[in-house]
Amino acid sequence: MRSASLDRRVRLEATALVREARAALGIKRGLRGKAGDLETATSAVEKGLAAKDLATVRAGLPVLDSLVDELVKRPPKSTTRDYVESIGAAVLIALALRAFVIEAFKIPSSSMYPTLEIGDHIFVNKFIYGVRIPWTNTKLFELRGPKHGEVIVFMQPCQPERDYIKRVIATAGETVEVRCNVVYVNGKPIPSALEQKSAPFELLAPEVPLAELAGKGCWYEDRKENQTVWERVPCSRYREAVDGLTYDTYHDPERPGRDEELRLAGALTVGDNRDFPTEGAPTCPPVMTQNEGGPAENQLPGRVVVTRDKKFVQSACAPYRHYEVPPGHVFVMGDNRNNSNDSRVWGSVPIENIKGKALFIWLSYKEWDPLDWSGIRWPRIGNFVH
Repeated sequence: MRSASLDRRVRLEATALVREARAALGIKRGLRGKAGDLETATSAVEKGLAAKDLATVRAGLPVLDSLVDELVKRPPKSTTRDYVESIGAAVLIALALRAFVIEAFKIPSSSMYPTLEIGDHIFVNKFIYGVRIPWTNTKLFELRGPKHGEVIVFMQPCQPERDYIKRVIATAGETVEVRCNVVYVNGKPIPSALEQKSAPFELLAPEVPLAELAGKGCWYEDRKENQTVWERVPCSRYREAVDGLTYDTYHDPERPGRDEELRLAGALTVGDNRDFPTEGAPTCPPVMTQNEGGPAENQLPGRVVVTRDKKFVQSACAPYRHYEVPPGHVFVMGDNRNNSNDSRVWGSVPIENIKGKALFIWLSYKEWDPLDWSGIRWPRIGNFVH
């Protein structure tokens, strides 16, 4: 039994070597002047195989194996080639990961304060909402859709070359209304509570050291895109809770006063300038075709529905008209509610425009200087985005 197995292995190895040698001879390479020796050794083994003479095959096999090893097999790779192939493989893997799994983004504006600050660098999970063919809006498959409260990166509907980052407030078929900074989804307010009132205005002067501002109230440092000057902005900080997810939002400094007035008097005659939907015609919801950016071919307008006549609504903060998110879209808002260009302005985001879900901050800095790392915000590095 063992002898038969060994004979079979000898025949298989001899056949493979003959095939490799004949291929080399057929290409007519110089074979370092030893083509004749290779032909002789190959013929000897071939004759033994044809005659089923394993003794002849075994005798000729070492010679043929040595010649094939010397003349046919590729020479060992150089160190340079090893490096080039390793770097090439690493680049291909990195490109594949960036195209299908994870990608890095930089936060350019204050629209997502306090969750994300200018200069935060984040990783985005591109796989969670499905795999997209690179440089297209076509998805190969979809794992699941965005959920309430998730922070997403997407192509702005009218300017697909620009990436935006906002929080999902409502999904397809749901209704949205914003009155006096309170967000209503499907007619129910998103629970929120005051965390911090605005800082005293006199403390926000540039000459006041930042250390003295700690614990003095709500404020943040803002910088317009493509500018270098920072300014201190007062705010009020509220905490919202959606489907078990808790996150903070910034509002204008006057909101706590309005909330108190509403609580005491029961009515306000003036709402907030970011109320939504606005006083326009009920058949004219926000959509990119109504804005300067131009038309967005894949964006649906949704629908605005009047739920009750405003003449009979006592408070400007009471719901009376809502917006219905169109099929295949999500409604998004920035956490810095009074300083965010979002769905309240240009409409809902098509699902196919979404690139992925924000994961965590891998780098954060206010100012970058390779020789001075004092601008790096070390405590923010590694924080997950909620």
